[in-house]
Amino acid sequence: MASREKASIAGHMFDVVVIGGGISGLSAAKLLADHGVNVLVLEARDRVGGRTYTVRNEHVNYVDVGGAYVGPTQNRILRLSKELSLKTYKVNISERLVQYVKGKIYPFRGAFPPVWNPIAYLDYNNLWRTMDNMGKEIQADAPWEAPHADEWDRMTMKDLIDKICWTKTARQFAYLFVNINVTSEPHEVSALWFLWYVKQCGGTTRIFSVTNGGQERKFVGGSGQVSEKIMELLGDQVKLSQPVSYVDQSGDNVIVETLNHEVYECKYVISAIPPALTSKIHFKPELPPERNQLIQRLPMGSIIKCMMYYKEAFWKKKDFCGCMIIEDDEAPISITLDDTKPDGSLPAIMGFILARKAHRFAKEPKETRKKKICELYAKVLGSPEALQPVHYEEKNWCEEQYSGGCYTAYFPPGIMTQYGRVIRQPVGKIYFAGTETATQWSGYMEGAVEAGERAAREVLNALGKVAKKDIWVQEPDSKDVPPVEIIHSFWERNLPSVTGVLKIIGFTTSITALWIVLCKCKQLRRP
Repeated sequence: MASREKASIAGHMFDVVVIGGGISGLSAAKLLADHGVNVLVLEARDRVGGRTYTVRNEHVNYVDVGGAYVGPTQNRILRLSKELSLKTYKVNISERLVQYVKGKIYPFRGAFPPVWNPIAYLDYNNLWRTMDNMGKEIQADAPWEAPHADEWDRMTMKDLIDKICWTKTARQFAYLFVNINVTSEPHEVSALWFLWYVKQCGGTTRIFSVTNGGQERKFVGGSGQVSEKIMELLGDQVKLSQPVSYVDQSGDNVIVETLNHEVYECKYVISAIPPALTSKIHFKPELPPERNQLIQRLPMGSIIKCMMYYKEAFWKKKDFCGCMIIEDDEAPISITLDDTKPDGSLPAIMGFILARKAHRFAKEPKETRKKKICELYAKVLGSPEALQPVHYEEKNWCEEQYSGGCYTAYFPPGIMTQYGRVIRQPVGKIYFAGTETATQWSGYMEGAVEAGERAAREVLNALGKVAKKDIWVQEPDSKDVPPVEIIHSFWERNLPSVTGVLKIIGFTTSITALWIVLCKCKQLRRP
């Protein structure tokens, strides 16, 4: 205790200590500092940014090996980045996208690959429509209160997909849709949680689209600048290489101790780290049972992000934009996007190794992964030039001890309804941020900003600086990146499902059979 008293005398007393120097923690700290609050950010790593990370070297200039994409309706991150004088550019999809299935390529334009088989088309259409309609029942801030919450939370997404889809082609693409959006397997995640996740990102089209969707833009210079520029503003109020190991709120003030035995005293704490990582911290008094149980039940998704650089953007010679959707169990990469710089320099393809594939391919040497990815691109694009990269960058987020994975934590079946309601609930003087606690674009940088600023306003309310009604703030649409409303056509809204068609055929067949029987009966009655 003497060391802690000495720490306080040495100037280690703050209004608020923020645990975690990612976008969520730093956006919280920035808002608090703007209100004149004496705040300190403690970051475990030797860098800020958390699950965003911009690597810089002579080969790549800059590259985002973590969270990178922003788009319309992500108004908070767009507003914050504009305040920090950052600019965005559109991800290139001027040329055709490519779907690769069963060894064949199908070039297309638009958000989703076209479907030519009429039965499969009905199945796809019904899948997206059903997911969006189910999402309408779910409150973004309280999914556990949905009318069918218990039923849907008992199901995995695999259960739901298998129930909705009749055709194998729709089912396989739906599995991939889960892999791509939450870096986990359909049998691992709760249907309730995934439906909520898609809903709070604006629906199936918005979450999956490049144009007018979640992947429309990137930051010139990299997304890591968001955190780096906030750190510049805060100066020595951000301390790196300070993993928090102990939080004691048993006294009048909260005592925060790091693994390096640095001790800080404060009135309030904001925890802005993934839920599972709070299990690395010792709390006094102990966390409430529901909170303690929750953090043990939220695993992180699995991803290796891979950037392959080439002398030229050879794919454009075939009118391909570099975006590939790859449905192949043996292929390492499931989806790619063009990662060429906005001025056309440093041509590159960014690819994701996702979920079960991340576990499988992480066991192989980096050079083997690189070779297999190049061979895959050569096959899908029909270009031997893919075998001749000039540089390769990758980041396996599963090995990061202060992230545990990416993009986000997911809810297995049964967890959302049992424990989900405590995810944002303060514990004494500890408040919770992090993208997992967001209600819009959770899992994205947008969700990180929403959660950080909401937690900051909760603390400002406790400090008497903000009214309770002002904790939740509606963000106006960005004028620089305005959203376009997603409108579904008459046929998308009204075409029957495969089941509906079968019922119609069954009904028609029954009426026809009845008519034939009646005709036969009339013939028999004739003299």
